[in-house]
Amino acid sequence: MFGIIRPCRHRLSEGMRTEWMAHLCGLCLALKGDHGQFARIATNYDGLVISVLVEAQSSREEAGDWRRTAGPCPLRGMRSAPVAQGEGARLAASVSLVLASAKMRDHVADGDGVLARRPVAAIARRVAATWDRAGARTGSELGFDTAVLVDAVERQAGIEALVRTGTPLLEVTEPTETATAAAFGYTAVLAGKPDNRPPLEEAGRLFGRLAHLLDAVEDLAEDARTGAWNPVAATGADLAEVRRLCDDAVHGVRLALREVEFASKAQGRLAHLLLAHELERSVERAFAGGSCATGHGQASHGQASHGQAGHGQAGHGQGEHGQAGHRGAFGAPPHMPPPAPPEPPRRRRGLIAGCLVWTGMFCTGQVCCKDPYQDPWNGQPREGWCAKCCDNCDGCGNCDGCDNCCNCCQCCGEDGGGCCDGCDCGCDCGC
Repeated sequence: MFGIIRPCRHRLSEGMRTEWMAHLCGLCLALKGDHGQFARIATNYDGLVISVLVEAQSSREEAGDWRRTAGPCPLRGMRSAPVAQGEGARLAASVSLVLASAKMRDHVADGDGVLARRPVAAIARRVAATWDRAGARTGSELGFDTAVLVDAVERQAGIEALVRTGTPLLEVTEPTETATAAAFGYTAVLAGKPDNRPPLEEAGRLFGRLAHLLDAVEDLAEDARTGAWNPVAATGADLAEVRRLCDDAVHGVRLALREVEFASKAQGRLAHLLLAHELERSVERAFAGGSCATGHGQASHGQASHGQAGHGQAGHGQGEHGQAGHRGAFGAPPHMPPPAPPEPPRRRRGLIAGCLVWTGMFCTGQVCCKDPYQDPWNGQPREGWCAKCCDNCDGCGNCDGCDNCCNCCQCCGEDGGGCCDGCDCGCDCGC
């Protein structure tokens, strides 16, 4: 799984998390339905934004049935769940395949892991070419020409070959920006909202810039160790300059979203949450070294650690735009409800019976990915082995402030572009 938007589960309400998972599973199943089981490994966190945007702009009459109930899946702990379906999920699948092929080619070029071996690299190139054709086929069925994506992928290698110290980073990110702009913009066409296309293309362009830069920042140390090519190192860019470009891109995405007309406030809420709020946390996470960005975000924005006046205390709800501010179109991102009371412990099983139950749970993926799963011996809830990976918490050991929903509106100051139109950061959580 790859992508820059990986929301910590502690920041999502149950409803928002269900919606987010519905789009993620919908993307996975769309890949399987159109391109077979193996294509499901192209599922990524950023691709689902395409599905979210299509649904957010579509009226209920136009969208038809947005959900279907999918059967049990090991990655959901063998539970059924509602998943997204329709043109949005299929467009997300098409884009994901083409961009995953680019990711695979990048790994081959860098000689990462087993891809340094020629036979494996040859197979990977064939898979990438197959994915290009498959993505183009699905895109053409939806009226989307993936040639712009393929062209961007092909131009990237040539641009990187010409990079020298002092080359502007934005020259390196241009192909990625062009590809994501085309994908974001076409969501407006599918949803029947052509007026949304220009602002969504701008949001997509800046999203692509962020994806490229944050991937480079996160890989910087590893690339230096292995000698792999990295745009930040190759251009000699200072990390402070990279951070400025990332912050400007987040600001630009928020401004672009203000021009997008969603079908309703409720339908646009997840898109707003992911693009107006989670993008900023993705930047914080990348520059903080991979930990959960919540605590870091509070410190940096509360103390203006980036040296920008708008990131200081007055810009985020402590001055004239404070708790008495206006409610925004979407309000602050949702906060987690209080946890349910713990279930009483179940009767203990014997050693042999417990081992048999554990074997069955392991074979069905529950021990790995169900969160929580019931201990086969005493019935107590246990965290799944890959819960941190599956729930995208990224080592979330710094979530002490996640329940402080007043910090969710840090983009709503004067310099934040008013993405929430001055939403009331006093919220209702009692903080």
